[in-house]
Amino acid sequence: MDVPLFDTETPLRPLKATILARVAEVIERGVFILGPEVEAFERELADYLGVRHVVGVANGTDAITIALRALDVRRGDEVVVPSFTFYASVEAIVTAGARPIFCDVDPATRNVSCETVKAALTRRTRAIVAVDLFGSPAPVPELRRFGVPILEDAAQAAGASLDSRRAGALGDAATFSFYPSKNLGCFGDGGAIATDDDHVADLARTLRFHGSRDKQTFEYVGYNSRLDELQAAILRVVLPELDGFAAGRRAGTRAYEAAGLGAHVGLPAVLEGAEPAWHLYVVTHPRPEVVAACARERGVQTRRYYQLPVHRQPAMRRFAIDTPPLPGTDELAATNLALPISAVLDDSQARAVVAAVAAAQ
Repeated sequence: MDVPLFDTETPLRPLKATILARVAEVIERGVFILGPEVEAFERELADYLGVRHVVGVANGTDAITIALRALDVRRGDEVVVPSFTFYASVEAIVTAGARPIFCDVDPATRNVSCETVKAALTRRTRAIVAVDLFGSPAPVPELRRFGVPILEDAAQAAGASLDSRRAGALGDAATFSFYPSKNLGCFGDGGAIATDDDHVADLARTLRFHGSRDKQTFEYVGYNSRLDELQAAILRVVLPELDGFAAGRRAGTRAYEAAGLGAHVGLPAVLEGAEPAWHLYVVTHPRPEVVAACARERGVQTRRYYQLPVHRQPAMRRFAIDTPPLPGTDELAATNLALPISAVLDDSQARAVVAAVAAAQ
């Protein structure tokens, strides 16, 4: 049985006609930048998350950069960030003018912990970027003990929750990516910043439009970073389905567990009170390449992630000179393997994946 790593097409198929109709409406209206679709989507996503403000931007990377600046992170400030994450989580810190300070992760949850963050804090720390990696919420409420603004990178966690609060509503601000393969995806690039802070939201809206509130007076050197009307229209169709998609992904992981996956690989741990959205389902194995090869022979797609952690990337070496050993990061980089997961992964597919994994033992 062929099992793809991602299946974004099947869940969207019933929505296709509605999406095409909404896109046609936008084209007919002739308003393509910061119009009624963006305004409506920002309001609807804010209501879904339970926050006061959502600010649509061009992509998830810009969202982090703009959010950090809106949180008053300035040139030369330090921002603590995990090294086991997608490069953009760190790249955006540098783009904002700050210095990334790399911290380790808990290899069980794949996320930062209070202990790993504490080890990286200094008197110059201005913010913490807590990544909800693979769609599983980071312990953001616990990190508040440090008294430092927390930016929740929720790019992979749309539809997740922690203690009944939505991912994206846990920090002082949060960021999303709407890249097509994300749980809440559009048909191109898109991103957003979510916050309860009026000042952060106002500054983010100003920065996304060249640092201007009125297109005449420019208060800051900002960005040309707007979520466009076409993508917002598509996201408005998909958003009401998000909880169902997340439930389907959780059902897929339960099917894996019922099929005995845990006997063959290390399964991700989940914080108490968390409901992950499982953008990716990443397991661990001492020989992930062997498992991947066996799975490929059986038509099962897998993928390795973050094998070269960010602090070892060529562009980040100058920021990582004093980085201490990060054993959790190194362990995950060497052992991780993403298995197929989607909103429609069924029991037969789960059994086929587990059989492919078991054949590699």
